[in-house]
Amino acid sequence: MGIYTGSKCASGTGEFFLQQLKRMDVSLDFANSIEVDECYELSSRCTVFCKSDCTHALNKCVPKELILNGLGKVMAEKIMELVHKSGVKKIMLVGGTARNKVMVKHLLKRIDLVIPDEALFFEAFGAHVWGKRNSAFAFKAQGTIFVESPSSFSRHAPLKKFLDMVEFKKMNFEKAQNGNDCILGVDVGSTTTKAVLVRLRDNAILTSSYLRTLGDPINAVKNCYNELIKQLKGINLRIIGVGITGSGRKVVGLYSQTNAVYNEITAHARAAAYFDPEVDTIFEIGGQDAKYTYLVNRVPTDYSMNEACSAGTGSFLEEATKESLEVHYLDIGDLALGSENPPNFSDQCAAFISSDVKTAIHEGLSREDICAGLVYSICMNYLNRVKGNRPVGKKIIMQGGVCYNRAVPAAMAALTGKRIVIPPHPGLMGAYGVALIVKENIKQGFLKPSNFDLRELANREVQYKGTFICPGGKKSCDKKMQDKDYRDKRQEISLWRSLQSL
Repeated sequence: MGIYTGSKCASGTGEFFLQQLKRMDVSLDFANSIEVDECYELSSRCTVFCKSDCTHALNKCVPKELILNGLGKVMAEKIMELVHKSGVKKIMLVGGTARNKVMVKHLLKRIDLVIPDEALFFEAFGAHVWGKRNSAFAFKAQGTIFVESPSSFSRHAPLKKFLDMVEFKKMNFEKAQNGNDCILGVDVGSTTTKAVLVRLRDNAILTSSYLRTLGDPINAVKNCYNELIKQLKGINLRIIGVGITGSGRKVVGLYSQTNAVYNEITAHARAAAYFDPEVDTIFEIGGQDAKYTYLVNRVPTDYSMNEACSAGTGSFLEEATKESLEVHYLDIGDLALGSENPPNFSDQCAAFISSDVKTAIHEGLSREDICAGLVYSICMNYLNRVKGNRPVGKKIIMQGGVCYNRAVPAAMAALTGKRIVIPPHPGLMGAYGVALIVKENIKQGFLKPSNFDLRELANREVQYKGTFICPGGKKSCDKKMQDKDYRDKRQEISLWRSLQSL
């Protein structure tokens, strides 16, 4: 008899699978209805790599069915690792993942699998059977059962003590008027999609939209355009340029038929410098990515982002509090600021922090303290793994949707000992920054002004067709021969060209 367990990595767990269902806005019933054999290959090494692969696939408009099939395969592979270690031939599958038909389908191809009717409550059923066989009886407590013991966690200072080190800038939206010349800025993130209409003459934001991407960047941006139309209430504006940034910028740039597609670093730097010309350090925490940028004379000169950890991102904070505490993301800030004794959680990995949260719950820590500990942990992770040993200048500006949670910049101020500046509407800064870039490039003659109709943009239809392999250019091409299939394809093309030249 032997016991074999997986690592702390969550990529093969039911919890991770459910997280991805939520991100794609689909149900388990939808996943279980998938009948396709083809699957999109995902990394099984780590939750972060797997989640990133899912996001990139969705941004390329890969069907959700193929991605979910790939997730089922990843989970099956994690189980097969334990099967190979144990050397067993017949497996009984118990627990909630027994309902995951996508995973079960892949397991049935490789092992002899049994799923009992009691799979969902197997442990409880086993306790019942044991108690019945061993004449279990009601326990009558003598005196106090529970005794207080000190917590296993060291503690941080309360977050509310550092709020006076955070400056929250403000900028009101202005009223749109007929005939205003505008730039449309769009930031297509992995978690949320943002759009702003910026008036050309004074850089005022006239209206905005902030929606969930839900694994469908095209539909998300269409919904943003429709929301802008509703907010304008019949006012006719002249949109002379459309700028796109974010992880889904390429496909949305193609959909919007604009050449003004720029990376997030440039967009966020432009917005930060606009609101504070003295800024030299940008901390940006998004839904899936966290970025550090250093500016010299308002120009980015150094940059870093999270490579293999989601523990310093907004999506982790949201998922951790929702799943463990049933706390809505809008309530995290107030709860965290109400904490008197925040625990010091691990900052190493999302899986380790999740384990710390469970320990804290078992020790009876309050929701306020746990929320504050999680806020501290994502900031510690950011400073240790994103910023690293890079410099922090005289003025830090912090951006991203997570900054609507006032506890996060307070934690960053506590850990750095420096004042933190939060721009107005921090979640819109990518969209606002790319709009400013488009305006400047039109002024400099790098872009030509055009006419974009918001309704026409919102009503465009998309047809997804097959994939293809780029053969590369005749001479210099940055497409490297990465695998055997691609090398074989290049050899076929080379042979074809040779035959054509005869």
